[in-house]
Amino acid sequence: MRSGSKWQQPILRSVLPVVESSRHVSTSEDAVASVAAWMAYEQFSIADDSGTGPFDMGNNPDLLFDVNLFVAALNFAFTDFDSSVKYSCVYQGRTWSDSEAMFARIHAAINAGEDLFSGEFLAAVTRQELARIFTGNIELPMLDERVEILNEIGATLVDRYDGGFHNFVRSCAPAMYAQGDGLMERLITEFPRFNDVSDYHGHEVQFHKLPQLALWSLHRALHRTGDWALADLEDMTAFADYIVPVALRLLGIIAYTPALESSISAGEMIKRDSDEEIEIRAHTIYATALLTDAINEIRPADEQVVVPQIDFRLWNAYHATSWPHHLTRTVMY
Repeated sequence: MRSGSKWQQPILRSVLPVVESSRHVSTSEDAVASVAAWMAYEQFSIADDSGTGPFDMGNNPDLLFDVNLFVAALNFAFTDFDSSVKYSCVYQGRTWSDSEAMFARIHAAINAGEDLFSGEFLAAVTRQELARIFTGNIELPMLDERVEILNEIGATLVDRYDGGFHNFVRSCAPAMYAQGDGLMERLITEFPRFNDVSDYHGHEVQFHKLPQLALWSLHRALHRTGDWALADLEDMTAFADYIVPVALRLLGIIAYTPALESSISAGEMIKRDSDEEIEIRAHTIYATALLTDAINEIRPADEQVVVPQIDFRLWNAYHATSWPHHLTRTVMY
């Protein structure tokens, strides 16, 4: 069932040993085939939008580079770890949840004329300023960590790229992998907050949720205009987070041991880099890649899909659900 170049790239290659050795999470290939049998007939497209949800951010490529990298830096942890309440806000007459609430507050700030994206602002932004920008039903979780991340990124942008994410993006090859010059490769090496790896019994597992999401968002925003397009879109994997595992779990594609299921249902913290957490993320990437391949076996040659489209289909259907997701305190997703 495995097909395509994505299986030869570092992320999927690195998760396979975890899948093969897992003790807490499993993937059902029978369930993959069963879900693919009906999901293959759904409509999939690569949305021609700003890459930041349902909000129009304009069509200036440099601004979209800035917006999407800013979003990627902060796109993690939207559920309060003590209360399990999800971050949300009211904007334009409706309530937005999870990352869409963050997009809403960014859109509001842009419309108010605020400069959120310059390296100088990021290097100096304070906790109080960030709390004001992202006002909502609760304080945006891990606010101190977000300030530290932005300060570090801002300092690098000022030091190396004249204060602009767009300058950094334009200095990279428009690809995940380009012999070290790909945008994802450069994000990982030049901005440590994007280096999303874990150690599983001496084996390095690569996840890289946020850098991949940044590339996917840029591709969505700019591929039709010719301003920027990802050269190796077919090599992308799922964005291993909290929500996609919920979708896979409810569809019967992945399963947890009773002990892990009980811990998640009780809202207990799953430690970062624990076997349980790594296995959840590894199976998310593995199962979603299998599902994509199974769907493509059914669809016509001119209607093939890539993993991020399946990822979004799963995330979009379940990101506001009340079904409990695992809780891990991390800045990586």
